[in-house]
Amino acid sequence: MRRGWPITVVAEGEPPLTLLAIETGDAERLVRFAGDARWDVLLSSGRAETLKLTNQRDAAVPDRPVVVEHAPWFDMALATALADPQLDLATPLKGPFRTIAAGSPHAAAAALRLARIAGLLPAFVIGEGAAEETVRVADIDAHEDARRLQIAVRARLPVAGAEQAEIVAFRSPESADEHVALLIGTPNGAPPLVRLHSECLTGDVLGSLKCDCGPQLDAAIQAIAAAGWGVLLYLRQEGRGIGLVNKLRAYALQDQGFDTVDANTRLGFAIDARDFGVAARMLRLLGQDRVRLLTNNPAKVAGLEAEGVKVVERVPHKLPANPHNERYLATKRDRTGHQL
Repeated sequence: MRRGWPITVVAEGEPPLTLLAIETGDAERLVRFAGDARWDVLLSSGRAETLKLTNQRDAAVPDRPVVVEHAPWFDMALATALADPQLDLATPLKGPFRTIAAGSPHAAAAALRLARIAGLLPAFVIGEGAAEETVRVADIDAHEDARRLQIAVRARLPVAGAEQAEIVAFRSPESADEHVALLIGTPNGAPPLVRLHSECLTGDVLGSLKCDCGPQLDAAIQAIAAAGWGVLLYLRQEGRGIGLVNKLRAYALQDQGFDTVDANTRLGFAIDARDFGVAARMLRLLGQDRVRLLTNNPAKVAGLEAEGVKVVERVPHKLPANPHNERYLATKRDRTGHQL
């Protein structure tokens, strides 16, 4: 998909669905894929809502894939404008658009998930051209199955703020994402103080002031060290699970005035696409099923407990705002339930 090659997604009991990712496609690839034949556009329900299509019956159900029926004026430029919200202000969309029922709804939903996994915009051209690869929905499910995660290696790793620490790396056969845990201090029989930290290149490495991720990471290590025993889980779920490039697209939308929640939905993603089942699996592999959780996010508590890890205490993790992230923190409080 990232090379701009068509794929076919197969779901049991449905006709095969052959698609070309719009982000990595172009006019020449579209001609090779569809020629002069009719082709439709597959979008997520979030993107369809942004495009004001949800007043149509076939686009009205939340979280269902949406298919926009081909019209004579469709070309690759229009498909790109439908897919990419950064063009919403610059590109007046042609229309009207008519949505139709997805002929292979499970395959369509899986394709949108696959786009997120690949870090692409969740939007495709649907056609009948030849595909380079066939993907089963079961393969996509396995890619995100936390139960497939296993410990790969562990080693001593003194870090700033916690010299007595061990790093443990986890991976699964299907996924290229490698999550890590930092075990700090000495187990004492009590539930460890645990922090679930989602990867943030801009905040953790570059010191971005748009979020509070870097300071949260440093403060978590210090808090766990002060507690004497705990675990920092570093989860490779950049941008609340949508990937680095899409997170930066969300930043560009924030520059247009949208908050982080609206930016994600305009891109066609869930408000939060992270899987906290991964964190629960990591903790169980480390022999921990009762934890004190260092978080302001009730969704993390619910995510762990749904997977069988008991949160015996939620420990607040509060840090001061700065002029660049005040709105971001307010959005987390007001729209995603963070208890700041």
